[in-house]
Amino acid sequence: MIPHLFHPHISTWGEGPVWWQDHFYYVDITGHLLGRIDPVSGENKTWDVGQRIGFALPCKDGRWIWGGDKGLFFIDLSTGKSTFITDPESELPDNRFNDAAVSPDGRLFAGSIATTKVKGSANLYRMDSDLSCHLVFPQVTNSNGMGWSPNGKRCYYIDTPSYNIRRFDYDQNSGVISNEIILFNTEADYEGVPDGMCVDNEENLWIAFCHGGCVVKFDRNGDFLEKIDFPTIETTSCCFGGPKHQDLYVTTGTSAGTQDEPDAGKTFIIKNAGQGLPQVPVNI
Repeated sequence: MIPHLFHPHISTWGEGPVWWQDHFYYVDITGHLLGRIDPVSGENKTWDVGQRIGFALPCKDGRWIWGGDKGLFFIDLSTGKSTFITDPESELPDNRFNDAAVSPDGRLFAGSIATTKVKGSANLYRMDSDLSCHLVFPQVTNSNGMGWSPNGKRCYYIDTPSYNIRRFDYDQNSGVISNEIILFNTEADYEGVPDGMCVDNEENLWIAFCHGGCVVKFDRNGDFLEKIDFPTIETTSCCFGGPKHQDLYVTTGTSAGTQDEPDAGKTFIIKNAGQGLPQVPVNI
């Protein structure tokens, strides 16, 4: 598989790729931006949210929900106005929301990152349709990629500094994750650390390796299938999109080590990489 440039826009730290209603969405965490790219015209529309933004995801009612330095917010893309929802870590000023995903039943799962890298001081939360926020997996350091099996019975999760990819059983009636196992650990075999990921319709895991310059495809048991190299060291996350959800979109970032990488911070596309699952909106 060969990656190609999707769009020339450079994010300081691109993340959170989402394909929704024939458009590609992303966030620039340190640039404080939510962005939307029209793949036909190439137009790149951005909204400045005024703080670091870890993710943004669509809701059933047309709004978007995003998480950042100061908690969870709704944003109306027609006006750009954000409305505060909650901040379960208001007492932890060095934490912020990082990556998030939507379960097959429409619940938001959003995790925090300890920006001071204090081990075990971040958490994973679940938000239900009544906007109640619940702690579901505590004592992580950098809550990152999540995904579900096509039948919704299994949930996969990354706490980046641990190098662990965890798997849980998932109850769609209650939103409860249980029976945690460490499916595999990437520290010995791959450069960089596991960051964002997506799961395809065969339950393969596509994991972007931050500081590793690659996306690696694993099967549901954690066995290696394929490694895709990129010309940028900071590969951050990936999602399937396009008209048939067969194209893999990969976000990247810039850092002190990318001065000689002209494409650092840009988004890449791999055409016909596999068969992804459509984005589920938050059930709000």
